[in-house]
Amino acid sequence: MIFADDSAIERHTKRMIDTSLPKAEWTHAGHFAAALWILRHRADLASPDAFRRLIMVYNEATGTPNSDTGGYHHSITIASIRAAAFHLKAHASDAPLHEVLDKVMASPQGKSDWLLTYWRRDTLFSVTARRTWIEPDLAPLPF
Repeated sequence: MIFADDSAIERHTKRMIDTSLPKAEWTHAGHFAAALWILRHRADLASPDAFRRLIMVYNEATGTPNSDTGGYHHSITIASIRAAAFHLKAHASDAPLHEVLDKVMASPQGKSDWLLTYWRRDTLFSVTARRTWIEPDLAPLPF
């Protein structure tokens, strides 16, 4: 169990939004926890542009520059939002988010390198993929 309950996911996400979340807590699971919570509870923040703004502001606040080599990555963000939405839809609308997150982390998306099944490394980590959405070049995303 990564987060003990849904209130822990809510606190985590709200701290990310207000930029008080320590950078060390912005992990792979933390990204998915925030995505799941935002998709379920904050439709106003669930668009790709809103996610971009949130993550870029958070990165800057925690000393991570958004550049051609680090910080915000649009293709990874969009693929991860799609994965989170897929997992949410696979559960009842009132399923506890911490249980959904546990399922995400037990799935292929729970591995930090999951996107390399769909993109070549050079493509995924290109400046273009960091700035804009690039379609997978190995296999289509399953969601």
